[in-house]
Amino acid sequence: MKALRKFIDKQKPHFEKGGKFQKFHSAFDSVETLFYVPDKVTTAGSHFRDAIDMKRTMIVVFISLIPALLFGMWNIGYQHFLSLGESPDHWTMFLYGFLKMLPIIVVTYGVGLGLEIVFAQIRSHEVNEGFFVSGLLIPMIVPPETPLWQIAVAVAFAVIFGKEVFGGSGMNIVNPALTARAFLFFAYPSDMSGERVWISEMADTFSGATPLGNALVGNFDNMPSQWEMFMGFLPGSIGETSTLMILIGALILLATGIGNWRIMLSVFAGGYVMGLLFNLWGLNDYMNMDPLNHLLLGGFAFGAVFMATDPVTAAQTNKGMYIYGFLVGVIAILIRVFNPAYPEGVMLSILLMNVFAPLIDHYVIESNIKKRLKRMKAILIKN
Repeated sequence: MKALRKFIDKQKPHFEKGGKFQKFHSAFDSVETLFYVPDKVTTAGSHFRDAIDMKRTMIVVFISLIPALLFGMWNIGYQHFLSLGESPDHWTMFLYGFLKMLPIIVVTYGVGLGLEIVFAQIRSHEVNEGFFVSGLLIPMIVPPETPLWQIAVAVAFAVIFGKEVFGGSGMNIVNPALTARAFLFFAYPSDMSGERVWISEMADTFSGATPLGNALVGNFDNMPSQWEMFMGFLPGSIGETSTLMILIGALILLATGIGNWRIMLSVFAGGYVMGLLFNLWGLNDYMNMDPLNHLLLGGFAFGAVFMATDPVTAAQTNKGMYIYGFLVGVIAILIRVFNPAYPEGVMLSILLMNVFAPLIDHYVIESNIKKRLKRMKAILIKN
């Protein structure tokens, strides 16, 4: 690492003001701070210093995604060979999935970071750390057979219209990764509807649907067991199938203090309560599905752990977090059951609540102010 530090220090003057590559300072700074803590210090005012900065926070989130990512790569291969009626060893399955996943990740980071650097140069700002995580989230929430050109267009749309038009990282009102997924869904609905089976290069003789597609039409005989749902042995978006791996990621986030347990808990609670209410109604087969299945299927768990908890787009007050998360879970199940064209619902639910999160916080704060004023008034009258 000393050699790397020495090399960076030698090149640094060329990218600073007056250097021949000063226009590319933002790009150089992003590479340097990826390996080393920034050497900037505060020069005025009172500040609290912490041992972790935004880049390190993003790295923790990145690490928490690794279990679901690795399982997703293996599952791509598993579903592919299962459709062919073959049973190779686990490393062969993983290698197949890795080679299918790698181009998606490369395209996502290439397009996304390229645009981030362009906007940073235009504004003479540093490259924001936000896309470090978004660039991994996007490949994990798309089907494995999504064309690379579609992913490139979706990433460009998410970066430009989902983040940069609002001022960049920390200013966006909706989750950029879900913005990319929403773009794909509305621009190419036949490929993203959730009713077709999402298996990479499956055999021509293989036919079927995702578990949510089967549930929608009441085909519960072909539904996987709850154990299979929990482990993730089923077709779906790359990183969303295994609830076990997602919960391992959640434990990493909670243990490090990065994740928000209030939002996670309330999303699961909202989804389960809505599932119970539909059981009481029981108007059709989909309403009678076990509420636990709703939490295990599709992207519900992934959305609850990694998407709804986005600190920029989620509610900020403690009470607001409970309301925000609960409504995310409730609306996700509502969309699943009542919208036959889109049996998922988590994506739209989170995006909708991203928009309403500031309003929720506003009324929570106003309520607190009124309670304090009322309490103060009572104290003054008493005295």
